Amino acid sequence: MKTADRIHPVYAEMERTVFDRMSALAREHGAINLGQGFPDGTPPPALLEAASRALFERSNQYPPGAGLIELREAICGYYGRRQGLPVTAEQVTVTSGATEALAAAIFAFVQPGDEVILFQPAYDAYAPLVRRAGGVPISIPLLPPEFRYPAEALEAAITPRTRALMFNDPLNPAGTVASHEELAAIARVCTAHDLIAISDEVWEDVRFDGVPHRSLMAFPGMADRTVKIGSAGKIFGLTGWKIGWMIAADALGTAISRAHQFLTYATAVPLQWAVAEGLSLPDAVLAGQRAQWAESREQLKAGLAQAGFVVLPNAATWFLNVDLSASGIGLADRTFSERAVVEAGVATVPVSALYQGAQAPGHLVRFCFTKPAEVLDEAVQRLARFRHALAG
Repeated sequence: MKTADRIHPVYAEMERTVFDRMSALAREHGAINLGQGFPDGTPPPALLEAASRALFERSNQYPPGAGLIELREAICGYYGRRQGLPVTAEQVTVTSGATEALAAAIFAFVQPGDEVILFQPAYDAYAPLVRRAGGVPISIPLLPPEFRYPAEALEAAITPRTRALMFNDPLNPAGTVASHEELAAIARVCTAHDLIAISDEVWEDVRFDGVPHRSLMAFPGMADRTVKIGSAGKIFGLTGWKIGWMIAADALGTAISRAHQFLTYATAVPLQWAVAEGLSLPDAVLAGQRAQWAESREQLKAGLAQAGFVVLPNAATWFLNVDLSASGIGLADRTFSERAVVEAGVATVPVSALYQGAQAPGHLVRFCFTKPAEVLDEAVQRLARFRHALAG
């Protein structure tokens, strides 16, 4: 047997993630990176100070596998204060980022042959993780510009083999937020068909609509069948810290904690101390950070619009999406992104790369706006010249 034949088919056939690829192209061509989602600004200084103090004043050895009790209690306090969600520390497991939490939940519940409902577009880790567990991803497309959740299509996708549903709200890459009616409909389907909901809520506090986030876990019948996943990286703009968590009750919580212990067991303890302090900061600190992101959002949106790009509505996340067709650009999104990074010096993400199956729209491109004002201005100028060259 050849060495290549020993590789698991999921990884043998897997492409490089679009975020990694576009960031690599940005580095190669010296481009402005509006592709991969991370802020370039300064995070709340209190968190950096807390991390620095923790390195010298706290333990640097293994914390409990479930995470520091101080962090787990801070997570409970945060959700109680911000969302009115009753959570206990025993239900919380701290992970090395939200992606590990997703993996732990999938590996804990999905067995070979199980079907897992995925709404598309979706974070590109979902489907590979389901396949690696032996599951079968069943995709339900969400169509632009509203990206609404189709209740009838969801009900029709359920079979006797459906085991779980993966849900992301607010939705990356669309930047949309599910309505109360949509959340309630998803909850009713889960309870009616005894489904586990893996609820990716990492963008829960990156919203610009003034409406408090409501977790799928808060709906009737969902407290005992939902895994709620959160991320300090998104809340504080500290993506490199890789501090995430998952919350589930009773047997579900035990199962995901067992899966976690053989993935990473624990994550950086000084950063756990810092995030615990951060989650207890006054809400005004977070409000100030949100206001900065909102200003960047409006700046990029206005700049793109002035340059002739049609920008889709956005209520959350760090991303804006441009409709190429409506902007008079005849290129497919992947072609536009490939050419823009080389010819314009701006890296973006083609939204079709975040769909599974043949129903992916090919005319949307995602831009990350959490960058300094001067960087956004330069990116818009480059994109305007590029658009003009395409028209000529």
